[in-house]
Amino acid sequence: IGITGQARQANDLCREIRATGKGQTYICAVAHQNMAAMAQNSRGPIIEECDAGLLKIVVPIFCGADFVGAAGGCGLLLEDGEVDDFMINKTTDLPEEKVLDLAGSVATMTRAQAEELAAFIAGEIERLTAACRT
Repeated sequence: IGITGQARQANDLCREIRATGKGQTYICAVAHQNMAAMAQNSRGPIIEECDAGLLKIVVPIFCGADFVGAAGGCGLLLEDGEVDDFMINKTTDLPEEKVLDLAGSVATMTRAQAEELAAFIAGEIERLTAACRT
């Protein structure tokens, strides 16, 4: 469940993937559920790729010892990664040519930049949840 009531995609490809029920269900939601569980168990940020090959950062949110959710973002490409156009096509039925064309709208990020962003998000969550520890 989102907390802002707004959904923004990092690129046109993600917008198309999320517009299909199968893309939202079998790519986006699965990646978030799995990575949120990983973040909960590790109690720290997770930086991985979704099945479409796109970067996803998930940072756990704890209020005291209670896991209350996760924050983060997705939709960029690690500089050494690649969009899995075949998987996207088979999952969403989007034409492979369209997926390849839309993949051009995906910006890249280095692993170091992703780690810096994850640390920033974790720091902001820590700041906002400080009252939970008192």
